[in-house]
Amino acid sequence: MSGALALPRGIMIAGPRSGSGKTTVTLGLLRALLLRGLSVQPFKCGPDYIDPAFHAVAATRASFNIDSWAMRWETAASILTENASGADVVVCEALMGLFDGVARAGHWGNGASSDIAAKTGWPVILVLDVSGQSQTAAAVARGFRGFREGVAIAGVILNRTGSDRHIRFARDALEDAGIPVVGALPRETAVVLPERYLGLVQAEETAEIESRLNALAAFVEANVDIDRLLSFASAGHIPTNSRRIIRPPGQRIALARDAAFSFVYPHVITSWRMAGAEIIPFSPLADEEPDPDADVVWLPGGYPELHAGALANARRFKSAMSRFAQSRPVHGECGGYMTLGAGLVDADGVSHEMIGLLGLETSFAVRKMNLGYRSAELLESCPLGSPGECLSGHEFHYAKIIASPDAALFKLKNSDGELLQDGGSSRGLVTGSFFHFIDK
Repeated sequence: MSGALALPRGIMIAGPRSGSGKTTVTLGLLRALLLRGLSVQPFKCGPDYIDPAFHAVAATRASFNIDSWAMRWETAASILTENASGADVVVCEALMGLFDGVARAGHWGNGASSDIAAKTGWPVILVLDVSGQSQTAAAVARGFRGFREGVAIAGVILNRTGSDRHIRFARDALEDAGIPVVGALPRETAVVLPERYLGLVQAEETAEIESRLNALAAFVEANVDIDRLLSFASAGHIPTNSRRIIRPPGQRIALARDAAFSFVYPHVITSWRMAGAEIIPFSPLADEEPDPDADVVWLPGGYPELHAGALANARRFKSAMSRFAQSRPVHGECGGYMTLGAGLVDADGVSHEMIGLLGLETSFAVRKMNLGYRSAELLESCPLGSPGECLSGHEFHYAKIIASPDAALFKLKNSDGELLQDGGSSRGLVTGSFFHFIDK
């Protein structure tokens, strides 16, 4: 049945481009609101594993991705309503620039964060990097207002500000243009998460992450009028249809989960569980075997290249995987796909023997970024579905394929509808690809 569902009050933190400071603001705000005693639900626009991992630590509440290109609206609406329920406020972090998307629309949007803002009605707080400018910031923000119907720019946070005079020039111009300034963050590097954090949150680093998040919260509290910002947060009602659950690949799913295999979208796991599936985690890095009574083994993406030596020496894990694959399906995404292959060359040029269930050989010795939305038509049966079924997702990796002798798993296209060469691999009951599944 069609209808409308209520959402808690919320805001979107966005910027004109990547690197404007929206992640710093989002993380500091999430932790500051938590320290105020509020229950805050984070979301992340677009395909991204890393930011939601930090959101979850900052808010002590799982963060979920919302994607207007790779998700059906029914999927997105379910994720929003089911996970925002009970929260005092929602903070949704945008992806790239607010209006940046792809050329062709998918199920209901073009992948831009503004799709989410328009659909939910949550107003936008724009984070502007004003280093090297002052009054011009008002022209930038004014251009965002009215650019798309249904997207409200409620206020601005100035980032990387200099002197009080610099802040005054920018603030006065923005206020004269009718755009409230709710904060001004000085140039500050001590509270920014270092580059080594731009990956999986490791358990042994949790204490340091906590201290850094608390420092970010104090930084935001000192330089942002959070009460005024919260006054702009608004509730909304979103159109929705009945929920469409993503079909699980089996009743009992052995899922690799450790520092090498961490990239699984929370909405996929949640949907599998709602359909009655049982998730049984195991650690390849600890040389653990997948549950022998599982129906399927799923190796997600992650960082196998950083742990290639340990994986190569995980003999119990490799032997168990080979036995399992003789009678039941095994699937790997991105890092999991590389681990199922014959070999992996790390960044130092050292070759490591992987499981060998596929003929794939990959290398990080010469990095090449592969990034973008993907649509995939299945050519072979696998845990994702049957031949002819169409899936949506994305690809993001730096590995280069040296050899790929097996049959293709997908007919893969980019967001422009162009056919791509790398369609994954299929050999017996073993399948894999660099494609990260989001919805079907």
